[in-house]
Order: sequence, then C-alpha cells, then structure tokens
Amino acid sequence: MTIKDKLTKYISHELLTRETDVAPDDELLLSGLVDSIGVMTLLLFIEEDFGIHVPPEDVTIENFASIRTIDAYLIRRTNGVSHA
Repeated sequence: MTIKDKLTKYISHELLTRETDVAPDDELLLSGLVDSIGVMTLLLFIEEDFGIHVPPEDVTIENFASIRTIDAYLIRRTNGVSHA
C-alpha cells in the first residue's frame, strides 16, 4: 500500500464525519473536510504509521491542502528535504 493509499484510507475512515470517498486532489482544509482537531489526529497518524515527525513550521496549507500534497510532502521528508 502506498503512502497515498494509506492517507486516503485513514482520512476517509477516521477523520471525515461520514465515511465517504476522498480524491487525491480534494481540498481538505479550506473546504472544512478536515478541521484543526483532524489535522492534529492526522499528524499523530503520520508519526506513528510512517515514523515521520512533522515540525510545526511544516504544517501549512501548501503541505496539507490535499492527500496529494501531503503525499508529496512526506516523500520529500523521507528524501531529506523538509520544506516545499
């Protein structure tokens, strides 16, 4: 299972108020699909599941706007680049 697949499954099943399909480019934050508590929960999931600590300065709309941007951010982090 890819990072994107794991994120999609987690967000769909754990963060959304009703179980629904979420596409890789769906806006998560600005649309209100994921709220601030959801972001904190997602950060814990990322740390526990992927072993990646996300520093506060990296929690931005650019990095966490959609599943695709989160996936890209995590790939950059695992390749040693921390910022967009």
